[in-house]
Amino acid sequence: MATAERQRAWTGPAFLSAGFRPLFLAAGVWAIAAIAIWPAFFMGEVAIPTAFPPIDWHVHEMIFGYGAAVVAGFLLTAIPNWTGRLPVAGLPLGCLALLWVAGRIAIFFSGPIGWLPAAIVDAAFLLALAGVAAREVLAGKNTRNLKVVVLILLLAAANIAFHAESALAGGASAATRAGLGVIIMLILVIGGRVVPSFTHNWLGRRGDPERPVSFGRADAAVMALSALALLLWVALPEAAFTAAPLAVAGIANLWRLSRWRGLATVPDRLVLVLHGGFFFAALGFVFAAAAILEPDRLAPGAALHVWAIGAIGTMTLAMMTRATLGHTGHALAASRGTQLVYLAVIVAMLARVAAGLWPAAMVPLLHAAATAWVAGFAGFAVIYGPMLVRPRRGREG
Repeated sequence: MATAERQRAWTGPAFLSAGFRPLFLAAGVWAIAAIAIWPAFFMGEVAIPTAFPPIDWHVHEMIFGYGAAVVAGFLLTAIPNWTGRLPVAGLPLGCLALLWVAGRIAIFFSGPIGWLPAAIVDAAFLLALAGVAAREVLAGKNTRNLKVVVLILLLAAANIAFHAESALAGGASAATRAGLGVIIMLILVIGGRVVPSFTHNWLGRRGDPERPVSFGRADAAVMALSALALLLWVALPEAAFTAAPLAVAGIANLWRLSRWRGLATVPDRLVLVLHGGFFFAALGFVFAAAAILEPDRLAPGAALHVWAIGAIGTMTLAMMTRATLGHTGHALAASRGTQLVYLAVIVAMLARVAAGLWPAAMVPLLHAAATAWVAGFAGFAVIYGPMLVRPRRGREG
């Protein structure tokens, strides 16, 4: 163990000094590339050599490609704070990042290499991440965070199920809902911790005596209700009785959010955007319920993107920008460029939801949503890419 700790006291390139660096940059670049080609692939204007149907490829690469990279980058950066151990760095981190890259290549060329070999390569990343996270949490005697490891394993299981369902049934709708549901639960679990915590700290610096309400039994009950609602939605997405728990869970999470003093953080966009990401996670429950009750007025795919773009896109960008600034020695402040990045992703969500409400304008709205998403992540790459590859400010390395 002492030898391992010495090896992980990394003195090599800054890019491999912490998980957020290679994985956030990879996620940002892939968010641009995958969505840049998506409209043309969906419309049949271009072909890529994947075994997945166009919609399955798009969904998979956003949830299990982009989403998994952000989750990994965040956890590999947060776990050392939870456990007091050195971060995973150097060669082990580089190998983990290369596993993610191998998964993207395997999925892209899964047509010629076959869906099963591609699935094996792609599944390795989340399974390896779960193993690394479990080792760190257990070695640091931080067992209360094993629930996060369980969620990673559930995401890995959903990914494996996605490959099998798509290959055997011609589509992966159930595994799509499962993967999306796991990431939404991660947002509720981790966001439910960091949003009030960062808000508490910011209000404290301003000398505001009124702080966010601490986690209590009511919050635990809302979490349990949210998990139940998501399970029902995964298993029975069209059943009328699924709508009620979804709607109640959405309202309950909005109530949780209302107790965290989000409006007081308007002057600090870096904190405010965290509240926005959680807001979209809660709102997604309500939209999912509405799509069940009124599918002719609100297409299920449009409702799903309140979660997929609004919640996941906004919350992941909020965490990536904040973690990058904080861990590279920059001031925790959202520049105008960063605020435009946030705004672009919100515009992408609005355009994508509007496409489901206004079928006559679906094609231009889909292009508008893709353009806004790509613009937002291009901004992230331009602003934060140099921070991710350079040493921390004030240090040589």
